[in-house]
Amino acid sequence: MIVPDMLRLNAAKYPNEVALVEVNPERQEDRHITWREYDLVETTDDEPYRREITWSVFDEKANRIANLLLSRGVHKGDKIAILLYNCIEWLPIYFGVLKTGATAVPLNFRYAADEIAYCMDKADVDVLFFGPEFIGRVEDIVPQIQTGRLLFFVGDDCPTWAESYRELEALCSSHDPQIPLFAEDDAAIYFSSGTTGFPKAILHNHESLTQAAEMEAMHHNTVHDDVFLCIPPLYHTGAKFHWMGSLTCGSKAVLLRGVSPKFIFDTVSRERCTIVWLLVPWVQDILSAIERGDLRLQDYELDQWRLMHVGAQPVPKSLIQRWKQVFPHHDYDTNYGLSESTGPGCVHLGIENVDHVGAIGVPGYRWECKIVDEAGAEVKQGEVGELCVKGPGLMTCYYNDPEATAETLIDGWLHTGDMAQQDDEGFYWLVDRKKDVIISGGENLYPVQIEDFLSAYDAIQDVAVIGLPDERLGEIAAAIVELKPDRFVTDVDIMQYCRKLPRYKRPRKIIFADVPRNATGKIEKPLLRERYGAVGLVGKESNA
Repeated sequence: MIVPDMLRLNAAKYPNEVALVEVNPERQEDRHITWREYDLVETTDDEPYRREITWSVFDEKANRIANLLLSRGVHKGDKIAILLYNCIEWLPIYFGVLKTGATAVPLNFRYAADEIAYCMDKADVDVLFFGPEFIGRVEDIVPQIQTGRLLFFVGDDCPTWAESYRELEALCSSHDPQIPLFAEDDAAIYFSSGTTGFPKAILHNHESLTQAAEMEAMHHNTVHDDVFLCIPPLYHTGAKFHWMGSLTCGSKAVLLRGVSPKFIFDTVSRERCTIVWLLVPWVQDILSAIERGDLRLQDYELDQWRLMHVGAQPVPKSLIQRWKQVFPHHDYDTNYGLSESTGPGCVHLGIENVDHVGAIGVPGYRWECKIVDEAGAEVKQGEVGELCVKGPGLMTCYYNDPEATAETLIDGWLHTGDMAQQDDEGFYWLVDRKKDVIISGGENLYPVQIEDFLSAYDAIQDVAVIGLPDERLGEIAAAIVELKPDRFVTDVDIMQYCRKLPRYKRPRKIIFADVPRNATGKIEKPLLRERYGAVGLVGKESNA
């Protein structure tokens, strides 16, 4: 099967059922904009801005976009970039691109102008769809990206140097172009998060994408009556392929533009959401809001909410234990993955394994795993090594980068760069990123283990551990600690708490500051190393 076929099936089977809902609590001022009839959803003064489309309209819009692109000379193999915040247009554009046989290239909405230009060049992009939030950034690079490329604006008041997607799309046929496609055909290029340098262009085919969709539905027992709340950005494989579980079952999904605990609970309650994927910072914020009394569970209808799952970064065991105390009826899952493995799920905990919280889990549906040493040989069970995965969701390659591809894909196995170990029950435990391991006095320190320990301290909201240079030990562990609101502790307090750790694992410095995370929830450790690695901290035992 190819990805557009999944949309076609839903449009035929559930034509008048809601497929997508966009909720934007922060756009109250736009509530009375007149949208086309198929977008219009009446709201009242006490409701957020909201739009919805059915499966038949979703498919129709995708067809119109495909025919627009085909009429402008786009053909199989071309690359079409999408630079949008989460909105109801995002997925129809994506599927319209796929229906032409072209390759979709989602772009990170946090990219600066030069990063947008870099990624467009890296992926050989032919067409760019962009929203109003990006006019300034795109305009800055128009001279270098406009030649030979089409620029389509998704919004009102189209700039003079672009074309209006809305005006053109309305004039195009709604008939399916039925371009012949095969499972091995290219489907999408996703960019790595760039936390270890310039992002790489990761090419996937249709088989990868359909595997991710089937796996998501299977892992989380998704059924047609489920309602998935999608908050993370759709440009990322995590959000996209968790949503594709809904695509597999023809179930409704809600795109929420806002991450405050109140927005999340309002939407879960109003839209009757049953499955919610959260990032670690949002879980922390929700629990803190409940503990402070800012959120009262009795104010919301939450009984239908059956599953909360977390991914994109290591998840502290203590955090999930706190969640289960508040929501004991919730199923829970952790999902591990990389953009190179079509996002989350190549390893997953499994909702039946909640007693193993802390592990990343077992191989996902149709995946294999192994742990190897520096020479590529499998290590003994219980030993730490590099996690490798193999399955039908593997990337085709790093686009136009054969050297990086050869370093990462070896004999059909993806070398993840993550250090892990397997316990005697077959569960895999993430130890740390290979590049983040701290070597202090000849000992390997794994920051994730120290972070997990510190996250159980009740005054700590978030924590990141990095290595800093030291003349005597080579490196020392430094903990950047973000405290909960209205809490005060000293570096001495935290050092005392850390006495429960083996001496060599204790952080030598405590730095009180915010912990920066990217849009997918990953700690931006390169930024922290740059920020604190050369500011005269070496030699001090702590920094409050």
